[in-house]
Amino acid sequence: MKRPLIAAIVALPLALYLSTSHAVQIMRWERLPLTIPLLVGQERVIFIDRNVRIGVPSSVSDRLRIQSAAGTVYLRANEPIEPTRLQLQDAVTGELILLDIAADSAGPEQVQLEDIRIVEERVRNQRSQLVASQDVKASKAQPPLTPVPVVLTRYAAQNLFAPLRTVEALQGVRRVNVAADLSLDLLMPSVPVDAKALAAWRLDDYWVTAVRLTNRTSATVDLDPRVLLGDFVAATFQHHYLGARGMPTDTSVVYLTTRGQGLGQSLLPTISPVDATLNVPPVNRAVTREADHEK
Repeated sequence: MKRPLIAAIVALPLALYLSTSHAVQIMRWERLPLTIPLLVGQERVIFIDRNVRIGVPSSVSDRLRIQSAAGTVYLRANEPIEPTRLQLQDAVTGELILLDIAADSAGPEQVQLEDIRIVEERVRNQRSQLVASQDVKASKAQPPLTPVPVVLTRYAAQNLFAPLRTVEALQGVRRVNVAADLSLDLLMPSVPVDAKALAAWRLDDYWVTAVRLTNRTSATVDLDPRVLLGDFVAATFQHHYLGARGMPTDTSVVYLTTRGQGLGQSLLPTISPVDATLNVPPVNRAVTREADHEK
């Protein structure tokens, strides 16, 4: 009588463990879309361990409930959904994770779908991991492998022109706002182009601002960084010329890198206010001041 009783006592914790344990499916993000099947009426949980913004096509917004909190995404389909792609964007770095979802009706014997944990192979972050593993003082004394303006400019160009899935993650970068009414009339006053700020990013003490340039004339315009007016660390043109107005080549982009401040504080009217009396000869300058005093 004792042996069955002991067996029952030993088996009880095991049964409780099996009934309460919940498997989690591991998926590795390696720049290829991840397939996430859903069942109508069932919520599927995806652990990402980072804050993300979710891009949802309007065609499924009324059939798919999406919630995100503290690095966890909750998906629940209210109706069947054809194969659809979702975009999860890192709120800090802007890196994308692509999910291909599809929702089918749940059968009478359909089991609960497993939760999913997405892990990454951070091959492109080996440089930052190497620096972090070294002594803090030694790492600060060593210069970066690639200058920050170069890395930041490359990141900006990829965000504007490269497919989103190919944008390389950049540790520590963040997007910054650009004033909608920022005037760039004095950026290239000697060149007949229209300039408009598109977007800006910041890394450490550097800012890079992407500025669209459009030719206003019917002649080809050569782009030379020496005609730019402002306090810039670096300036990189996407192309070396602008085609005539109306041609496919009449528009390009220049990436302006500044340090310690954004583009708005690096333009000429801000960094070099004009004082007309500086160009007046000394004698005339005294006369001008006396006249102003009498007024």
